[in-house]
Amino acid sequence: MKIALAGGGAFGEKHLDGLKNIDGVEVTALVGRTLEPTQAMAEKYGVGFATTDYEEMLTRDDVDAVILATPTQMHADQSIKAMDAGKHVEVEIPLADSWADCEAVMAKQKETGLVCMVGHTRRFNPSHQYVHNQIKAGEYNIQQMDVQTYFFRRKNINAKGQPRSWTDHLLWHHAAHTVDLFAYQAGPIVQANAIQGPIHPELGIAMDLSIQMKAESGAICTLSLSFNNDGPLGTFFRYIGDNATYIARYDDLVNGKEEVIDVSQVDVSMNGIELQDREFVTAILEGREPNSSVAQVLPCYKVLHELEGQLG
Repeated sequence: MKIALAGGGAFGEKHLDGLKNIDGVEVTALVGRTLEPTQAMAEKYGVGFATTDYEEMLTRDDVDAVILATPTQMHADQSIKAMDAGKHVEVEIPLADSWADCEAVMAKQKETGLVCMVGHTRRFNPSHQYVHNQIKAGEYNIQQMDVQTYFFRRKNINAKGQPRSWTDHLLWHHAAHTVDLFAYQAGPIVQANAIQGPIHPELGIAMDLSIQMKAESGAICTLSLSFNNDGPLGTFFRYIGDNATYIARYDDLVNGKEEVIDVSQVDVSMNGIELQDREFVTAILEGREPNSSVAQVLPCYKVLHELEGQLG
């Protein structure tokens, strides 16, 4: 499997770290916004070709599939162009930042039949897999999820503290993780409400957001998001169930008493990004729909679209 990665930022590097652990995978091309740092990253990871021209990369014979870790606003267009070029595509979350663009990517996937997967990493984190496996086995039912997604990001910087060329978004990006995960764990969402705080005068986005959701099963979810929070940072998921409470912090899991739960045997790795990439590669090789396919996550983006309408 020969893969091209587009996007040499903080998350692109996470994919390169994960891909190097997957047998039979070779990253053959790297696409970035500016050439010099892209070449430096290519050299660091042993990638033979570096460019700033995305469409040039798509013409290469040594690219079977593309992973997109590019700015949100480019995701839909680049996904469609990849499939038009006959390449399978894994696009980082969010699929897009408008419902129309999400529908366009879905239509292209149906037209081409290629694998199109969205990077909803929470489906793959061992912590959330552990809970999901209990739900599937009929051993656990969620009553409530309480989720906090907190950053300190009052300037336009990425996860490595570097300046960004685009503006991140609490609703279309960070809320997408939890909206999809809640539906994945508790069932289809039937009600959702949102309120937001003041709009940042320079970034033009709300820096604080609160979302409430209810699933068809009756389970509820409260999600708080902030770019204003000065620590602790990250996303913290509290699962309140009929017979246990779990707290998930990315790939790690504890119970309500903060006792560590061993999730090392849940999957072949403890790295959610690597597991996500493994699913992408395996789905292509097996000719099947991947977990977190564009079709599976589309209802999440319909909810985000409806919430955006509420927020005006």
